[in-house]
Amino acid sequence: MKLIFAGTPEFARTALESLIAAGYEIALVLTQPDRPAGRGMKLQASPVKQCAIEHHIPVCQVTSLRLDGKYPEEANMGQAAIQQAVASGAQVMVVAAYGLILPQWVLDAPPMGCLNIHASLLPRWRGAAPIHRAIEAGDANTGITIMQMDAGLDTGDMLFKVSLPISEADTTATLHDKLAHLGGELIVKALAELPLLKPEKQAIEGVTYAHKIEKAEAQIDWSQNAEAIVRRVRAFNPFPGAVINLNNEAIKVWRAKVGNGSLLQQGLAYKKGQIVSVSSEYIACIAIENIANMEAISVVNLLELQRAGGKRMPVADFLRGFEIKVGDVCHS
Repeated sequence: MKLIFAGTPEFARTALESLIAAGYEIALVLTQPDRPAGRGMKLQASPVKQCAIEHHIPVCQVTSLRLDGKYPEEANMGQAAIQQAVASGAQVMVVAAYGLILPQWVLDAPPMGCLNIHASLLPRWRGAAPIHRAIEAGDANTGITIMQMDAGLDTGDMLFKVSLPISEADTTATLHDKLAHLGGELIVKALAELPLLKPEKQAIEGVTYAHKIEKAEAQIDWSQNAEAIVRRVRAFNPFPGAVINLNNEAIKVWRAKVGNGSLLQQGLAYKKGQIVSVSSEYIACIAIENIANMEAISVVNLLELQRAGGKRMPVADFLRGFEIKVGDVCHS
């Protein structure tokens, strides 16, 4: 079977590599335009484009595919490339984290439609950031859904749905890699069984949306409880990275765990973000949901930190170059 593939980041590259390894012929790759990246902000090809070039696959990069949008010339170029791929025998378009909305003419172009690899158990976490939001919410499981695309936002009929547990140690980085591998396996299986599969409608109940991660969310909010803060640290690793402000400096927090709240002394007036213990293993900070209720005071142990322009360090190494004292306050 000949395919068109649309995707951009590493998650999509894993799927593309799986399809190539399974023997599928890729007639065309659609990926987003090169973006500035790195310290030099030089234009850099997406992981999917890099993979396509390595395998000598034609690449089309457009800003939009809307023929009536702001970039009609680019959309027309994309339309010509897709039509040529379909004319050459491409039957299905596989989409994985492409990053562009596909208008109806694109969905209608392949004879057997468009299949999407989505990193959640739909209808939970439709949208742009399902991996981050699943960890942030404390979900016990996530997974991969292979679905037939329609004009809605991740609303299409489902062909495969496979669950994956989220461990307490998982970050977005580690869970991303597990889901990318699973997605590659499932899309190969779905294509092999496509004529026999019976599409399943998504449930009306349980719909949630995984809104795009914004940098402003990175700031740790000490009015949340410790468990919620630790989940956000995990969810925002590697992007955008959880942040505290300490001694007038923004510091990223890469690892944290819930501390021992039983060591707190009754009757003391703790502040949000107050440091109550400093050791070579962790820095213990106060989280307060409701200052009038002692049970709502919890502890977050910071384990791995990074100064601007520096490297990630365990607390023991970080403290050699940054003075932190009991009583200091991490500000939101």
